[in-house]
Amino acid sequence: MRTIHYKEIYFSKVEIFIQNKKFEYYLSPILSQYNFKHAYFTNSSSEKFLQLLGNFFNENSVNCFSNQIHSSTISFGSNSQEGNNTYADGLIGDECNQNLWVYTADCMPIFFADKRTRNVAALHCGRKGLEKKIIKNLVKIFDSLGSSRDDLLIAIGPAISKEHYLIDKKTLKEFYRKTENKNITFNFTGTKKDLRFNYSNYLKEPNLNQLDLKRFAYIQLLNEEIPCENIDISNLCTYELKNDFNSWRRDKTTSRQWNLICS
Repeated sequence: MRTIHYKEIYFSKVEIFIQNKKFEYYLSPILSQYNFKHAYFTNSSSEKFLQLLGNFFNENSVNCFSNQIHSSTISFGSNSQEGNNTYADGLIGDECNQNLWVYTADCMPIFFADKRTRNVAALHCGRKGLEKKIIKNLVKIFDSLGSSRDDLLIAIGPAISKEHYLIDKKTLKEFYRKTENKNITFNFTGTKKDLRFNYSNYLKEPNLNQLDLKRFAYIQLLNEEIPCENIDISNLCTYELKNDFNSWRRDKTTSRQWNLICS
């Protein structure tokens, strides 16, 4: 029995000044390497600055965002432009010069980018998103657009760490039941291996009330045969970094930070 481990990495921090206001954001190394414009903003961002920030990153662009409802629904950017009342937790670009925005305050902002076709997408994904397989849904859409799994790059941005995501045992067991997929296939140092992840054994471990969102997102990505070397996972915890991030579980706040990837 092998346990699936993942590595959290450093995302670089950037400061910009627009109209005498400072904004801070973090960058994924792999998305930066392939020149995808993106930003995981800190609490310096808010909805009222979306047009200002969107124009800074992507001149003459259109902002696309939705009402997020912890679903598995994914919308094309052209259906989620300002003025459209769209309910979705994923956005995928279908035109040039679109800014795809998702907002978070402990859930994971996940960006997808195809290094060959240059198609991009953004997900808001927490416990319910993992249960409803929003990652799987998005990969299917990329398949329909002609993407190869080897060309897909994924970056999981700042989100709550398992140490601070505490849920009751009943909710935890229900999560495992809904997300269970025992046959995990993924690329490991260039070789495909079939692993069997035993959820019942995991329940016998200590700290039963902790849930590691990033780990289960990673497992679902591997199960979709995304190469592990194509996945960036930020080591930033929204709960711990009070000066940088809004956190619903820490403060019960309605404030959110915004996250952007440009098509």
